[in-house]
Amino acid sequence: MNPALAFQDFLVDVERSLIAELGGESVPPSQTLLTAARHLCLGGGGKRARPLLVRIFGDTVGVPPGKLVEVAAAAELIHSASLLHDDVIDAGMFRRGRPTVNARWGNIVAVMSGDLLLSGALLRLSEVDPRLTASALKVIGEMTRAAIAEVEARGNLALPLGCLRSIAEGKTGSLFGWCGLGAATMGGDPRAGECFDGFGRRLGIAFQMADDIRDVTGTDEGKPQYADIQSKTPSLPILLAVGKDARLKKRFQEAWGFPSVSAEKARELGTALLCTGALDEAVVQMEAELASAVEALGEYAQAPGGAQLVGWARTVARGLALKGAA
Repeated sequence: MNPALAFQDFLVDVERSLIAELGGESVPPSQTLLTAARHLCLGGGGKRARPLLVRIFGDTVGVPPGKLVEVAAAAELIHSASLLHDDVIDAGMFRRGRPTVNARWGNIVAVMSGDLLLSGALLRLSEVDPRLTASALKVIGEMTRAAIAEVEARGNLALPLGCLRSIAEGKTGSLFGWCGLGAATMGGDPRAGECFDGFGRRLGIAFQMADDIRDVTGTDEGKPQYADIQSKTPSLPILLAVGKDARLKKRFQEAWGFPSVSAEKARELGTALLCTGALDEAVVQMEAELASAVEALGEYAQAPGGAQLVGWARTVARGLALKGAA
Protein backbone atom coordinates (compact mmCIF):
# COMPACT_ATOMS: atom_id res chain seq x y z
CA MET A 1 0.00 0.00 0.00
CA ASN A 2 1.19 3.50 -0.83
CA PRO A 3 0.84 5.63 2.35
CA ALA A 4 0.71 8.83 0.29
CA LEU A 5 -2.53 7.52 -1.24
CA ALA A 6 -3.85 5.81 1.86
CA PHE A 7 -3.36 8.94 3.95
CA GLN A 8 -4.34 11.45 1.29
CA ASP A 9 -6.95 13.13 3.50
CA PHE A 10 -4.36 13.55 6.25
CA LEU A 11 -1.85 15.05 3.84
CA VAL A 12 -4.49 17.46 2.58
CA ASP A 13 -5.02 18.63 6.16
CA VAL A 14 -1.27 19.05 6.60
CA GLU A 15 -1.12 21.04 3.38
CA ARG A 16 -3.88 23.32 4.64
CA SER A 17 -1.93 23.88 7.83
CA LEU A 18 1.20 24.77 5.86
CA ILE A 19 -0.74 27.16 3.64
CA ALA A 20 -2.24 28.86 6.69
CA GLU A 21 1.24 29.24 8.23
CA LEU A 22 2.54 30.77 5.01
CA GLY A 23 -0.01 33.50 4.56
CA GLY A 24 -3.13 31.76 3.30
CA GLU A 25 -4.19 30.94 -0.24
CA SER A 26 -2.13 33.73 -1.76
CA VAL A 27 0.23 36.49 -0.68
CA PRO A 28 1.27 39.68 -2.50
CA PRO A 29 4.75 39.68 -4.07
CA SER A 30 5.74 42.42 -1.63
CA GLN A 31 5.72 39.78 1.14
CA THR A 32 9.18 38.62 0.13
CA LEU A 33 9.92 36.16 2.93
CA LEU A 34 6.53 34.44 2.67
CA THR A 35 6.78 34.31 -1.13
CA ALA A 36 10.23 32.75 -0.93
CA ALA A 37 9.20 30.25 1.75
CA ARG A 38 6.14 29.24 -0.26
CA HIS A 39 8.32 28.73 -3.33
CA LEU A 40 10.12 25.89 -1.57
CA CYS A 41 7.52 24.57 0.84
CA LEU A 42 4.32 24.56 -1.23
CA GLY A 43 3.79 22.76 -4.50
CA GLY A 44 7.47 22.17 -5.13
CA GLY A 45 7.44 18.39 -5.49
CA GLY A 46 8.23 17.55 -1.87
CA LYS A 47 7.48 13.95 -0.93
CA ARG A 48 6.09 14.89 2.51
CA ALA A 49 7.98 11.94 3.95
CA ARG A 50 8.10 13.46 7.42
CA PRO A 51 4.34 14.12 7.71
CA LEU A 52 3.76 10.56 6.52
CA LEU A 53 6.12 9.28 9.18
CA VAL A 54 4.26 11.23 11.87
CA ARG A 55 0.97 9.71 10.73
CA ILE A 56 2.24 6.13 10.60
CA PHE A 57 4.02 6.45 13.95
CA GLY A 58 0.80 7.86 15.38
CA ASP A 59 -1.24 4.96 14.03
CA THR A 60 1.17 2.54 15.69
CA VAL A 61 0.32 3.94 19.13
CA GLY A 62 -3.33 4.74 18.39
CA VAL A 63 -3.22 8.54 18.16
CA PRO A 64 -6.19 10.02 16.25
CA PRO A 65 -5.05 11.63 12.98
CA GLY A 66 -6.53 15.00 13.92
CA LYS A 67 -4.11 15.29 16.84
CA LEU A 68 -1.14 14.75 14.53
CA VAL A 69 -1.70 17.39 11.86
CA GLU A 70 0.16 20.21 13.59
CA VAL A 71 3.03 17.91 14.55
CA ALA A 72 3.33 16.75 10.95
CA ALA A 73 3.18 20.31 9.61
CA ALA A 74 5.87 21.41 12.06
CA ALA A 75 8.14 18.57 10.93
CA GLU A 76 7.75 19.70 7.31
CA LEU A 77 8.44 23.34 8.23
CA ILE A 78 11.64 22.37 10.06
CA HIS A 79 12.73 20.23 7.11
CA SER A 80 12.00 23.02 4.62
CA ALA A 81 13.98 25.49 6.73
CA SER A 82 16.96 23.15 6.71
CA LEU A 83 16.78 22.91 2.90
CA LEU A 84 16.74 26.69 2.56
CA HIS A 85 19.83 26.95 4.73
CA ASP A 86 21.56 24.01 2.99
CA ASP A 87 21.11 25.62 -0.41
CA VAL A 88 22.89 28.72 0.85
CA ILE A 89 25.75 26.65 2.27
CA ASP A 90 26.07 24.62 -0.94
CA ALA A 91 25.35 27.54 -3.30
CA GLY A 92 22.69 25.26 -4.79
CA MET A 93 20.94 26.59 -7.87
CA PHE A 94 18.21 23.98 -8.34
CA ARG A 95 16.08 21.87 -6.02
CA ARG A 96 13.18 19.64 -7.04
CA GLY A 97 13.69 20.78 -10.61
CA ARG A 98 13.20 24.47 -9.83
CA PRO A 99 15.53 27.38 -9.03
CA THR A 100 16.39 27.54 -5.35
CA VAL A 101 15.30 30.46 -3.18
CA ASN A 102 18.88 31.70 -2.95
CA ALA A 103 19.16 31.59 -6.74
CA ARG A 104 16.00 33.68 -7.19
CA TRP A 105 16.06 36.03 -4.20
CA GLY A 106 19.61 35.78 -2.84
CA ASN A 107 21.21 34.33 0.28
CA ILE A 108 19.79 36.85 2.75
CA VAL A 109 16.19 36.08 1.81
CA ALA A 110 16.90 32.33 1.83
CA VAL A 111 18.37 32.43 5.33
CA MET A 112 15.67 34.68 6.74
CA SER A 113 12.82 32.73 5.16
CA GLY A 114 14.30 29.58 6.69
CA ASP A 115 14.35 31.29 10.09
CA LEU A 116 10.73 32.32 9.54
CA LEU A 117 9.74 28.68 8.98
CA LEU A 118 11.59 27.56 12.10
CA SER A 119 9.93 30.15 14.29
CA GLY A 120 6.53 29.25 12.89
CA ALA A 121 7.07 25.56 13.55
CA LEU A 122 8.18 26.12 17.14
CA LEU A 123 5.31 28.49 17.90
CA ARG A 124 2.77 25.99 16.58
CA LEU A 125 4.30 23.19 18.65
CA SER A 126 4.23 25.33 21.81
CA GLU A 127 0.49 25.68 21.34
CA VAL A 128 0.07 21.91 21.02
CA ASP A 129 2.39 20.67 23.79
CA PRO A 130 5.44 22.49 25.22
CA ARG A 131 7.29 19.18 25.40
CA LEU A 132 7.23 19.06 21.62
CA THR A 133 8.88 22.47 21.42
CA ALA A 134 11.69 21.42 23.75
CA SER A 135 12.42 18.20 21.85
CA ALA A 136 12.23 20.01 18.49
CA LEU A 137 14.74 22.61 19.68
CA LYS A 138 17.18 19.83 20.57
CA VAL A 139 16.79 18.34 17.11
CA ILE A 140 17.29 21.70 15.38
CA GLY A 141 20.52 22.11 17.35
CA GLU A 142 21.64 18.65 16.31
CA MET A 143 20.82 19.33 12.67
CA THR A 144 22.80 22.57 12.81
CA ARG A 145 25.88 20.92 14.31
CA ALA A 146 25.74 18.17 11.70
CA ALA A 147 25.47 20.71 8.89
CA ILE A 148 28.66 22.49 9.97
CA ALA A 149 30.40 19.13 10.47
CA GLU A 150 29.55 18.30 6.86
CA VAL A 151 31.05 21.59 5.68
CA GLU A 152 34.21 20.98 7.70
CA ALA A 153 34.51 17.47 6.19
CA ARG A 154 34.65 18.70 2.60
CA GLY A 155 37.69 17.51 0.74
CA ASN A 156 38.56 14.99 3.47
CA LEU A 157 39.06 11.60 1.81
CA ALA A 158 40.26 10.18 5.13
CA LEU A 159 36.96 10.91 6.87
CA PRO A 160 36.06 7.85 8.99
CA LEU A 161 32.82 6.16 7.95
CA GLY A 162 31.61 6.56 11.52
CA CYS A 163 31.88 10.34 11.19
CA LEU A 164 29.99 10.24 7.91
CA ARG A 165 27.28 8.21 9.61
CA SER A 166 27.07 10.72 12.48
CA ILE A 167 26.61 13.58 10.02
CA ALA A 168 23.79 11.69 8.28
CA GLU A 169 22.14 10.94 11.60
CA GLY A 170 22.28 14.57 12.65
CA LYS A 171 21.17 16.09 9.35
CA THR A 172 18.43 13.62 8.42
CA GLY A 173 17.96 10.93 11.06
CA SER A 174 17.37 13.24 14.01
CA LEU A 175 14.27 14.80 12.42
CA PHE A 176 12.98 11.40 11.27
CA GLY A 177 13.39 10.25 14.86
CA TRP A 178 11.60 13.33 16.15
CA CYS A 179 8.60 12.49 13.94
CA GLY A 180 8.26 9.31 15.97
CA LEU A 181 9.02 11.00 19.28
CA GLY A 182 6.41 13.65 18.58
CA ALA A 183 3.74 11.08 17.75
CA ALA A 184 4.60 9.04 20.85
CA THR A 185 4.43 12.18 22.99
CA MET A 186 0.93 12.82 21.69
CA GLY A 187 0.09 9.19 22.51
CA GLY A 188 1.57 9.33 26.00
CA ASP A 189 3.90 6.38 25.31
CA PRO A 190 7.52 7.16 26.33
CA ARG A 191 8.71 3.64 25.50
CA ALA A 192 7.40 4.05 21.95
CA GLY A 193 9.18 7.39 21.74
CA GLU A 194 12.53 5.71 22.42
CA CYS A 195 11.92 2.97 19.86
CA PHE A 196 10.56 5.35 17.24
CA ASP A 197 13.47 7.73 17.69
CA GLY A 198 15.95 4.88 17.20
CA PHE A 199 14.11 3.68 14.12
CA GLY A 200 13.88 7.15 12.61
CA ARG A 201 17.55 7.90 13.16
CA ARG A 202 18.66 4.72 11.43
CA LEU A 203 16.13 5.25 8.67
CA GLY A 204 17.52 8.75 8.11
CA ILE A 205 21.03 7.34 7.78
CA ALA A 206 19.74 4.84 5.20
CA PHE A 207 18.04 7.69 3.32
CA GLN A 208 21.30 9.63 3.21
CA MET A 209 23.10 6.55 1.95
CA ALA A 210 20.44 6.26 -0.75
CA ASP A 211 21.01 9.90 -1.66
CA ASP A 212 24.76 9.27 -1.92
CA ILE A 213 24.08 6.32 -4.21
CA ARG A 214 21.76 8.35 -6.42
CA ASP A 215 24.47 10.96 -6.87
CA VAL A 216 26.69 8.32 -8.45
CA THR A 217 23.98 6.65 -10.51
CA GLY A 218 22.62 9.98 -11.72
CA THR A 219 19.05 9.13 -10.73
CA ASP A 220 18.42 12.27 -8.68
CA GLU A 221 16.36 14.47 -10.98
CA GLY A 222 17.03 17.48 -8.78
CA LYS A 223 20.79 17.67 -9.26
CA PRO A 224 23.44 16.66 -11.79
CA GLN A 225 25.26 13.34 -11.60
CA TYR A 226 28.49 13.41 -9.57
CA ALA A 227 27.52 16.62 -7.76
CA ASP A 228 29.23 15.30 -4.61
CA ILE A 229 32.49 14.89 -6.52
CA GLN A 230 32.25 18.43 -7.87
CA SER A 231 31.46 19.89 -4.44
CA LYS A 232 34.26 17.80 -2.82
CA THR A 233 31.75 16.19 -0.47
CA PRO A 234 32.96 12.81 0.83
CA SER A 235 29.99 10.50 0.31
CA LEU A 236 29.68 6.83 1.20
CA PRO A 237 30.51 5.53 -2.34
CA ILE A 238 33.46 7.93 -2.62
CA LEU A 239 34.97 6.90 0.71
CA LEU A 240 34.45 3.21 -0.02
CA ALA A 241 36.01 3.56 -3.48
CA VAL A 242 39.15 5.43 -2.39
CA GLY A 243 39.54 2.98 0.48
CA LYS A 244 39.68 0.15 -2.04
CA ASP A 245 41.93 1.79 -4.63
CA ALA A 246 44.98 3.86 -3.58
CA ARG A 247 45.52 5.12 -7.11
CA LEU A 248 41.97 6.37 -7.32
CA LYS A 249 42.41 8.10 -3.97
CA LYS A 250 45.44 9.93 -5.36
CA ARG A 251 43.43 11.01 -8.41
CA PHE A 252 40.70 12.37 -6.14
CA GLN A 253 43.25 14.19 -3.99
CA GLU A 254 44.79 15.83 -7.05
CA ALA A 255 41.39 16.88 -8.43
CA TRP A 256 40.15 18.16 -5.07
CA GLY A 257 43.37 20.14 -4.64
CA PHE A 258 42.14 22.64 -7.23
CA PRO A 259 39.63 25.40 -6.36
CA SER A 260 36.94 23.71 -8.47
CA VAL A 261 36.25 20.39 -10.17
CA SER A 262 34.98 20.49 -13.74
CA ALA A 263 32.01 18.41 -14.85
CA GLU A 264 34.33 16.49 -17.18
CA LYS A 265 36.76 15.64 -14.37
CA ALA A 266 33.85 14.63 -12.12
CA ARG A 267 32.57 12.23 -14.79
CA GLU A 268 36.05 10.76 -15.19
CA LEU A 269 36.39 10.15 -11.45
CA GLY A 270 32.82 8.91 -11.19
CA THR A 271 33.35 6.34 -13.93
CA ALA A 272 36.49 5.12 -12.16
CA LEU A 273 34.54 4.94 -8.89
CA LEU A 274 31.91 2.70 -10.47
CA CYS A 275 34.63 0.27 -11.58
CA THR A 276 35.70 -0.36 -7.96
CA GLY A 277 32.45 -2.05 -6.91
CA ALA A 278 31.98 0.57 -4.19
CA LEU A 279 28.39 1.22 -5.29
CA ASP A 280 27.39 -2.37 -4.52
CA GLU A 281 29.03 -2.10 -1.10
CA ALA A 282 27.12 1.11 -0.43
CA VAL A 283 23.83 -0.63 -1.23
CA VAL A 284 24.74 -3.46 1.16
CA GLN A 285 25.45 -0.93 3.92
CA MET A 286 22.16 0.82 3.25
CA GLU A 287 20.29 -2.48 3.54
CA ALA A 288 22.09 -3.20 6.82
CA GLU A 289 21.05 0.20 8.17
CA LEU A 290 17.43 -0.54 7.26
CA ALA A 291 17.65 -3.86 9.10
CA SER A 292 19.05 -2.04 12.11
CA ALA A 293 16.14 0.40 11.96
CA VAL A 294 13.63 -2.44 12.06
CA GLU A 295 15.43 -3.96 15.03
CA ALA A 296 15.24 -0.63 16.87
CA LEU A 297 11.43 -0.71 16.63
CA GLY A 298 11.34 -3.69 18.94
CA GLU A 299 7.86 -4.92 19.77
CA TYR A 300 6.28 -2.04 17.84
CA ALA A 301 7.40 -3.61 14.56
CA GLN A 302 4.64 -6.18 15.05
CA ALA A 303 1.88 -3.60 15.46
CA PRO A 304 -0.23 -2.89 12.35
CA GLY A 305 1.21 0.60 11.99
CA GLY A 306 4.71 -0.69 12.72
CA ALA A 307 4.51 -3.27 9.94
CA GLN A 308 3.36 -0.56 7.55
CA LEU A 309 6.21 1.66 8.71
CA VAL A 310 8.77 -1.05 7.98
CA GLY A 311 7.37 -1.79 4.53
CA TRP A 312 7.15 1.86 3.53
CA ALA A 313 10.68 2.63 4.73
CA ARG A 314 12.19 -0.26 2.80
CA THR A 315 10.29 0.57 -0.35
CA VAL A 316 11.16 4.26 -0.32
CA ALA A 317 14.83 3.91 0.61
CA ARG A 318 15.46 1.16 -1.92
CA GLY A 319 13.54 3.05 -4.58
CA LEU A 320 15.60 6.18 -3.95
CA ALA A 321 18.86 4.27 -4.19
CA LEU A 322 18.17 1.87 -7.01
CA LYS A 323 15.90 3.85 -9.36
CA GLY A 324 17.56 3.71 -12.71
CA ALA A 325 20.71 2.09 -11.32
CA ALA A 326 20.65 -0.63 -13.95
